[in-house]
Amino acid sequence: MQYTTAASDALLALACIASTLLISKARARYHEGDQPALFCALLGFGLTAAAAVCGSVRYGLDPSWQGTHLWLTQASTYLGLPLMGCAALALSRSQVWSRANWGRIVLGLCTFFELARQLNQLDEYRLLLNLMTLALLLYAGFVQHPNKAPMLAAATAVGLFVIAGLAVGTHGYIGVVRRVDLFHLLLTPAYPLLAWLILKLPGHKGVSTAVGEETSKMAN
Repeated sequence: MQYTTAASDALLALACIASTLLISKARARYHEGDQPALFCALLGFGLTAAAAVCGSVRYGLDPSWQGTHLWLTQASTYLGLPLMGCAALALSRSQVWSRANWGRIVLGLCTFFELARQLNQLDEYRLLLNLMTLALLLYAGFVQHPNKAPMLAAATAVGLFVIAGLAVGTHGYIGVVRRVDLFHLLLTPAYPLLAWLILKLPGHKGVSTAVGEETSKMAN
């Protein structure tokens, strides 16, 4: 058993669950056109939370969860995080993408993953996909200039991801600390920062469904 890894995975799971609840609660005030983007962001956070929960169980209670943990980790890496990047891009540009287009994005990500797997190029594909996703998140924050808060949140979250992925990794030790534990601890604040960033992006300029209904009732 790796109890320190179980604990660090549990912290990451709590951070992602809190982020999911935060976005879910805020969805009601958003325009209908933003709902698919927010749903895909929720899917991204949910996949990461599920992977972290399974990791905590695997390392702390039952090693037989290894298969489920690895599958969910792949889903989080190759689908969840890219969907967050796409959601941030759409909301930062106040663009409305149809549900059909979001479905094509999901299908495309699954297709490219399978193609990379068949060609035995998963490591290269993961690096390329992660870099593209982090670039989208940086763009989403910096396009809000001169508002410095989203810029700082994007830069900090992306910096944490870069340090965790490129400088730390998940194999071996740094001194007496497992790299995978440090990896989890670096990502624990990164995901709430991403959730905060997504909720600070402008989204569609129209009036949300909830606000529209309330205004209509007041008028009557």
